Amino acid sequence: MKKLEVFGAAKLKGQIRISGSKNASLPILAATLLSDKKIFLTNLPKVKDIETMVLLLKSLGSTIEDNKKTLTINNNKQTKTFAAYNLVKTMRAGILVLGPLLAKFGKAKVSLPGGCAIGSRPVDIHLQALSKLGVKYKIIQGYVHANAPRGLVGANIKFPKISVGATENLIIAACLANGKTTLSNCAIEPEIKDLVNFLIKMKCNIKWTSKRTIKINGVNNLSETKYEVMPDRIEAGTYLIAAALTEGNLKIVGIDPKIISTEIDILKKVGAKIIKKKNEILIQGSKKIKNINIKTSPYPGFPTDLQAQMMVLLCKANKKSFIREEIFENRFMHVAELNRMGAKISVKGNKATIEGNIKFEAAELMATDLRASVSLILAALASKGKSIINRIYHLDRGYESIEKKLKKIGAKIRRIN
Repeated sequence: MKKLEVFGAAKLKGQIRISGSKNASLPILAATLLSDKKIFLTNLPKVKDIETMVLLLKSLGSTIEDNKKTLTINNNKQTKTFAAYNLVKTMRAGILVLGPLLAKFGKAKVSLPGGCAIGSRPVDIHLQALSKLGVKYKIIQGYVHANAPRGLVGANIKFPKISVGATENLIIAACLANGKTTLSNCAIEPEIKDLVNFLIKMKCNIKWTSKRTIKINGVNNLSETKYEVMPDRIEAGTYLIAAALTEGNLKIVGIDPKIISTEIDILKKVGAKIIKKKNEILIQGSKKIKNINIKTSPYPGFPTDLQAQMMVLLCKANKKSFIREEIFENRFMHVAELNRMGAKISVKGNKATIEGNIKFEAAELMATDLRASVSLILAALASKGKSIINRIYHLDRGYESIEKKLKKIGAKIRRIN
């Protein structure tokens, strides 16, 4: 089992280029199933979740070529509608093939998804919304058996609560439905806007009519498409927090500051100096970190995917801070490991109380999920001595070349067996 060895007490300095967005790439890859024309995708991150989604598409009959810079997808011989558990079990995004398969073939058998153990991720919102498009479904032995006897038919759908995955699945499915679909109470994450931009480029008929409402007219023909995936705002946020934590001085390039304005505002409030430019961000960490209270919420709120990293930073704040986790009910699993390093964090329900003014101590640690694993790296970088982080396969699901990028800016980190 591979581990990471991390030595602390280094100030991170230099430049980091942000990779393509994992959370935008996955729905875009699923959406390619709609088309029989060639699709050329660039700026996909080299992470495990993307490899898994590519294997899932291949298992469904997609022909895929990877020349390192461009992924070429051809679905003109893609006819299979069965998405197996062994490919869907490691990532929740596997459920996103359900919408396009139903739209294209009127039937699908898709395993219920896996991913990080950070709380229940029910697909009932997906299924209830799809049923309004004419889908009949049953869940049998962990698989969704779904079919649309008369094909998908446009409908007016209001999501009962904001759901990124359900919004993505329904947008994709409605592109080939008969008639007009209106989706309201949609998630509006930048990754969803990127999916919509990709679908429009494929000649889907989609229009935002208000902040959280989208209208889709079903089409019959799609075009050959080239598309560049947006940069990863969670990766950018992680490195910004790393700079703030280590009194570092970083230039983050290849990212539009507008898509992480909430995160930038919070980092300024805790004391970081930040300059925004067209496609880059300059950040200088402060010796004194101020306390703050945060709650995670759907975009444009503070993202749940940066909650663990932010918690590490607030351990060094001058006073007590609070974080309320509003998205997932089990996303404080990193707390026990941080407390082993000297943090003083208590959890009651969905609220974490973080005592400030602590000094992290190096330790041997266990990663529990993707974002928790990177939070342990940050804590190790801010401690004295050598830390060992186990189960880093979580990390490889979502961060491209993280050791190389951190080494380049002064971290002492290496992968060991």
